[in-house]
Amino acid sequence: MFAGSRKLPPQPVLLALAVCLLLAMLAASASGAVQISWFDFPRLLLGPLLPGDELLHNVLLDIRLPRVLFSSITGAALALTGAAIQALFRNPLAEPGLVGISSGAALGAVSAIVMASGGFLLIAAAAFAGSLLATFLAYAIGRRYTGVAGILLAGIAINTVCASGIGIFTYMANDAQLRDLTFWSLGSLAGADWRTLAWTGPWTLLLLAYLCSQWRVLNALLLGEREAAHLGFELRFVRRRLIIVIALIIGPLVAVTGGIGFIGLVVPHLMRMLLGAHHRFLLPSSVLGGALVLTLADWLARLLVSPAELPIGLVTSLVGGPFFFWLLMRGRAAV
Repeated sequence: MFAGSRKLPPQPVLLALAVCLLLAMLAASASGAVQISWFDFPRLLLGPLLPGDELLHNVLLDIRLPRVLFSSITGAALALTGAAIQALFRNPLAEPGLVGISSGAALGAVSAIVMASGGFLLIAAAAFAGSLLATFLAYAIGRRYTGVAGILLAGIAINTVCASGIGIFTYMANDAQLRDLTFWSLGSLAGADWRTLAWTGPWTLLLLAYLCSQWRVLNALLLGEREAAHLGFELRFVRRRLIIVIALIIGPLVAVTGGIGFIGLVVPHLMRMLLGAHHRFLLPSSVLGGALVLTLADWLARLLVSPAELPIGLVTSLVGGPFFFWLLMRGRAAV
């Protein structure tokens, strides 16, 4: 199904990704409507502040740093869950947005926003419920077909139903809710702050670490259900557990960011092309690669129309859509 041989040594690739991620985070923290020199970072973060430093200190500490950290965590989560879903469904086209998981989370979040005017906890709970239901539906429908057809049909059906539901709730929304929903649906990291990071960061990182620890069972799933069962894995329990973990990751993040597509498709494919399909290396490389890609995409979204910003979902779709088309044309997505 996937290319199985490792093409590059994993340690240098992981180190290069980590260094590039650090540089991207520094560049994203320094650039924007207000420019901040890297050489000023130690003084602005640790003090003592010079006259006129208050604005730079507030921009860096209260706006840039939480946003950059949150974009890294979100990108890592989207890429890692994409790699896990591709192994779970044994389908290289699977990713949270394509198979309807993100749409299910979005429908749950929108329903909570419009019907209950809920806070973050209620929106996150509704998004988790929607993503969990969509994941189980995608798995239940996709398993009835061989190859790519099942998962694509499931994703089309789920995305269509969720889009209709979101349209109904959008029609019911008042003017204030409508403005929020319109911008939120295009994807944005503008709502990232230290409070959001405190709620989602530890939770997401813990679940990401757990997913990375499951590389053995994900490798076994690539061999086929019978082979995985012979290796001692209880597949029904494994699938349910991984589906719930993926929904727990995607649901709260979608509640904050809205629709950010293609990270979970593009990054695992790129890492697989570099390192092969061994999940011991594919999963951590997807974490670093996803964090790097979304950090760069958010940085680009802020720079292109500064001092305003583009919805980040538009940026990822402009890159991910052509890449997906290229995969289909080259036959790299065949099962």
